[in-house]
Amino acid sequence: MASQKRPRPRTKLRRMPERAVNDREPINEILDEAVVSHLGIVDDSGFPVVIPTTHARIGDDLYIHGSAASRTLKRAAKSEICLTVTLLDGLILARSALNHDVTYRSVVVFGEPELLRGPEAKREALHAFTEKLVPGRWDEVREPTDRELKMTAVMRMPLDEVSAKVRTGGPKDVDEDYELPVWAGVVGLHMTAGAPEPDDRLLPDVECPAHVTALDTHGARWRGR
Repeated sequence: MASQKRPRPRTKLRRMPERAVNDREPINEILDEAVVSHLGIVDDSGFPVVIPTTHARIGDDLYIHGSAASRTLKRAAKSEICLTVTLLDGLILARSALNHDVTYRSVVVFGEPELLRGPEAKREALHAFTEKLVPGRWDEVREPTDRELKMTAVMRMPLDEVSAKVRTGGPKDVDEDYELPVWAGVVGLHMTAGAPEPDDRLLPDVECPAHVTALDTHGARWRGR
């Protein structure tokens, strides 16, 4: 796996630079594990807008999709954007109120996305989205029709300007606070999959497939470290 390029001015961390991660492999791991990302644009009126979305990665490209009628995606497709991802791994409980913190892994991506035009390129990206959420799902379900693909906007953005920031470890108290009789440590946080709940209109003879029942095990990727 190639290393990330030297940080550019926009991706160089100025606060707590010791938490910076610039190697591509851990950045890819964070992007692949995260389900939700936040897309930031400046709209036509000059007002900043940040919306939650989902993303998928194929190689060194990041993909975002939504309705072809989305004003946000239309604007994003003709301007620079900022996309952020955060994985919350734990609560850091310190001896003083001010030193409470969280353990996390985050990625910031800058770039100019390209709007995909051809149906096959869109289909490849949507395959990546589906398999990222539930591996094995694409082969079980109906693929998008050409009409559905026309109604869907898919953007591709190269991972050229990207950096990560990671906070691990326990609380960092001032020396005198270590003498306080206060419990301190880390409480881990994890996102886990629950039991599958069948749809009300499910046909009577359709059983829950293995790729769905396996989510509780496969969902370890949602559980942080």
